[in-house]
Amino acid sequence: MDLLKTMRERILIGDGAMGTLLYSHGVDRCFEELNLTHPEQVLHIHQAYIQAGADVIQTNTYGANYIKLSRYGLEDQVKKINQAAVKLAKEAARKDTFILGTIGGIHGSQTEIGTKEEIKRSFREQLYCLLLEGVDGLILETYYDFEELTTVLKIAREVTDLPIITNVSMQEAGVLQNGMALADSLLILEELGADVVGINCKFGPYHMLKSLEFVPIPKRAMLAVYPNASLPGYKDGKLFYENKPEYFKKQAESFRNEGIHLIGGCCGTTPDHIQALAEGLINRKPVTEKLIKIEGIKVKVSEQKELTKPSLLEIVKERHSIIVELDTPKHLDTDLYFQGAEALQKAGVDAITLADNSLASPRICNASMGSLIKQRFYVSPLVHITCRDRNLIGLQSHLMGLHTLGITELLAITGDPTKIGDFPGATSVFDVTSFGLLEMIQQFNAGNSPSGKSLKQKTNFTVAAAFNPNVRNLDRATLRLEKKIEAGADYFITQPIYSPEKIIAVYEATKHLKAPIYIGIMPLTSTQNAEFLHNEVPGIKLTDEVRARMALFTNDREQSTREGIEISKELIDVALEYFHGIYLITPFTRYDITVNLTNYINSKVNVEAVPKSMVTLN
Repeated sequence: MDLLKTMRERILIGDGAMGTLLYSHGVDRCFEELNLTHPEQVLHIHQAYIQAGADVIQTNTYGANYIKLSRYGLEDQVKKINQAAVKLAKEAARKDTFILGTIGGIHGSQTEIGTKEEIKRSFREQLYCLLLEGVDGLILETYYDFEELTTVLKIAREVTDLPIITNVSMQEAGVLQNGMALADSLLILEELGADVVGINCKFGPYHMLKSLEFVPIPKRAMLAVYPNASLPGYKDGKLFYENKPEYFKKQAESFRNEGIHLIGGCCGTTPDHIQALAEGLINRKPVTEKLIKIEGIKVKVSEQKELTKPSLLEIVKERHSIIVELDTPKHLDTDLYFQGAEALQKAGVDAITLADNSLASPRICNASMGSLIKQRFYVSPLVHITCRDRNLIGLQSHLMGLHTLGITELLAITGDPTKIGDFPGATSVFDVTSFGLLEMIQQFNAGNSPSGKSLKQKTNFTVAAAFNPNVRNLDRATLRLEKKIEAGADYFITQPIYSPEKIIAVYEATKHLKAPIYIGIMPLTSTQNAEFLHNEVPGIKLTDEVRARMALFTNDREQSTREGIEISKELIDVALEYFHGIYLITPFTRYDITVNLTNYINSKVNVEAVPKSMVTLN
């Protein structure tokens, strides 16, 4: 039998979800492992779908790759699991049943999982396993990351002439995660050699039909669709789907009218849904022509509003700049905090930076406090955003809120894990790292959300990224900076540095970069403070000389503070010689110390020469 020839002549029915049925039977572990441990369960599901009317079944190998199996300690079982899956599908198949080797997407909506090279290696290993076992074709499904799909499609097309089906998963109806229109993405997949192009997962029949209305019938390839049973619900700690096979039966003819050649089911679908599709498709002859809806007028995206004050990026490129971190309180008494903010504004700082629950300890929301100091003291707030506390939905909502408040200066950081904070049992989210957050912010600046939806306005965020120079290999750290610049970082803020030699080394390692750098200076207040920072805070290291100097005044708090300020001034002297930006971190809300240092910096920059780093900025 020829799969593509048969599909051109009549619409084929695919199978439905494998995981949904296994989940409903109480299986709560790696589904692909069942090919080895409980083959009878997998075999029974294949048989049930064929009995329901499926012409095409998929191997139980959606996540049977090295990267995903390694979560269960099964990375060495890739070959055995894939081999067993194909054998089970063949055992269940009838003479007229086609078997597709399934390879699922790895990234999903979290692009931090696996590098491009790791995905390539993982894909090739699984691909060869399936090809050696003799499948009738391949199906690449549930790919939210379009670049990942095109990457693996190119690899597959180079090594096999078997039919390849490529199903993207949309972020919004008709739009991919990268903002590309569905029709455009399917055209690219066809040009890259896919024999069948289509969509699966996330949405039910309604949204998939709406999306297909804008998709023309391909010139060479054919269309496929695998809708979910419905949008998922959540009850008693479990996901569930509305089970309405009759609805699928009613929609079957509508899918035919949109030009599909292959239709099956994804999450939540069962043999009852597949039987309903088979019964609803009375006419199996594919249509060859259809009317395409013309997209309505797109909402224009407003340009960025002109700022009343220059951004920190503009400032630090033109002159010396001082930003001061003043962390919001861990309690609700804000009087001292606002006193400090006012004093720093009067001292002439360019911005007050507000950490986002640093060291995983809860504080008053930095967006709220930032908005208040902006209103009361007309000082720019630089709001830190961590990836620890908010999922992808929360991060996007937070960014929209900051824009609405008029807060435009951001620092994107991954964040400290919750286990080091006041509530070690709290959950760390980390849907993305700082790289993903940087990319998300730049999408907002273009007027689009990561889902591809128009925001109807462009944000005008200027975004900094963190730089930890307290490492052995500065060259490697600098490569990381270059990647952050590619992701969207406008400038950098360093962890506190306690060595003049380190400041000079940072200059030498980064002088080729165009992105400015603010050198972090954190005044010490006691020898206990120094030892804590050196020994217990990740990313901060003190020199033996600095620790020894602070130890001289173990029992003299006042003299300890003076020594800490003196050390900071010595570091500032060196930093000003090489960099435009100084980042002062206020210790224990002692804003008097950072006001002192701010005055010191301002007294020096009025008489000293342009720093060496200006050569790279101009």
